[in-house]
Amino acid sequence: METIAEPITKTKPALTEDWTVVVLGLLIIGLSLSGIVIPVPAFGWKEGSDLTATVLSVKNGLIILEQFGFTYAIALIGAILTGKPLRSTLFGFPIIFGLTLLALVLAGNKTLKDLNLEAVIFSLSIGLLVGNLVQLPDWLKGALATELFVKIGLVLLGTTVIFGDILKAGSLGLVQALVVVVSVWYFAYWISKRLKIDDELTMMLASAVSICGVSAAIATSGAIQGDSKKLSYVISLVLITAIPMMLFMPYAAHALGLSPEVTGAWLGGTIDTTGAVVASGTLAGDEALKISTIVKFSQNVLLGVAAFAISVYWTYTKNQSADVQASKPTLGVIWERFPKFILGFLGASLLFSFVLDAETVDSVKGSLKSLQGLWFALAFTSIGLETRFADLFKAENRRPLYAFLIAQTFNIFITLLIAYFLFR
Repeated sequence: METIAEPITKTKPALTEDWTVVVLGLLIIGLSLSGIVIPVPAFGWKEGSDLTATVLSVKNGLIILEQFGFTYAIALIGAILTGKPLRSTLFGFPIIFGLTLLALVLAGNKTLKDLNLEAVIFSLSIGLLVGNLVQLPDWLKGALATELFVKIGLVLLGTTVIFGDILKAGSLGLVQALVVVVSVWYFAYWISKRLKIDDELTMMLASAVSICGVSAAIATSGAIQGDSKKLSYVISLVLITAIPMMLFMPYAAHALGLSPEVTGAWLGGTIDTTGAVVASGTLAGDEALKISTIVKFSQNVLLGVAAFAISVYWTYTKNQSADVQASKPTLGVIWERFPKFILGFLGASLLFSFVLDAETVDSVKGSLKSLQGLWFALAFTSIGLETRFADLFKAENRRPLYAFLIAQTFNIFITLLIAYFLFR
C-alpha cells in the first residue's frame, strides 16, 4: 500500500501499479486459456473428521500448494514491475498467504458459512489481530500490497460480469456517481471548514469520502502537492471506517428489504475502498456484488476529472510557490489519474462476453473464480496487517475524524436515497 514506509531501497518501477495490475490480471487469464488451469482447493468442512479427510488431505494440500506457487509467482512479478523490494515479497508473501489460508479454512466451516460469514471477514479479522498485537518488521510491511492484490481480483471479476450488464448498470451508476460525488464533496468540504480543518486536509478528506477513498485521497494529494503525513492519516480513516460499513451495511440492506440492485448501488456508492465494496457485495450476494462493483467503477471513472478540477482550483487559488505555479494542469491529468485497472476489467468482460465460446468459458471459470476470491482475501489480510487503531484517536486527529464521520453519515443517507430511486 502507498502508506507503508519502506526503509529498503526501491528500484525504478517498470510500470505503474495500475498498469501492472492490468498486465498481471490478463496474464492469469491468458495462462488459464492456454491450458494452465489451477485446480480449485476444497475448504468446506462440518466437523473435525471432515477437516482431516478433505481440507487437510494430501491431495487437497498439493492443490493448495499449487495455488500458492502460482499466486507467489504473480506477486513476485508484480514486485519487479512496480519496483518494490523483491526481498520483502520473497519472504513476506508466504506469511500473508499462510494467514489468508487460515481464514479460508475457518470460513469453510459449515456453521460459519450458514451465518453468511465470508472468507474476507476472517482474513481481515486475522490481519487486524496480528497487526495490532505484533510490531511488524519492515520486510513484512514491504510485502503488503493491498491495492495490487484487490485490483488483480477485480480484473478477474471481469470474467464473470457480462458486458451488457455493465452498460445497463454503468449508465445508472454514472448518474448516481455524479450526484453523490458533487453533493457529498461539498458537504464534506463545508463541515471540514466549520471544524477549522486546514485546506490541504480538507481537500483530501472531501475527495476520499465522496469519490473513491484511498485512490481519491492519493490523487488529490498529488494534484495539490499535499503533505504525505496528512495523506497517510486520511487513508487510515478510510480503511478503518470501511471495516464496520463493509460488515454491517449488507445486513442493514436486508433489514430494510432492499432489492439486490439497490443494495449493490448503495454499497458501491457509499463504501470508500474498492476492496471493501467487493467484500460487502460478496456478503450481500452475487447480484449485489455485480452492481456494487459496476457502480464503484462509475465513481472511479470520475477520479481523473475530479483530480483535474482540483488541480486547476488549487493552482489558481493557492499558487503560493514557484513549484505549484510552474505545474500548470493539463488535460493529460485526466488520463494520468484514470484508474487503469478498469481497462483490464472491461477487457476481461468483453473477452468472456463476446469472444470465447461457452465450452471454453466453462473450462476456466471455476479456477478464475477461485483465484479471484483468493486475491481478495489476500488484500484483506494485508488491510488488517497495516491498520493501526491507535493512530486514529490521538488528540490532534479528533477534529478530522469527526468531520470524516459526519460526512460519511451524510453519504450513507443521500446515497441510499439516490440508489433507491435509480435502481429500484
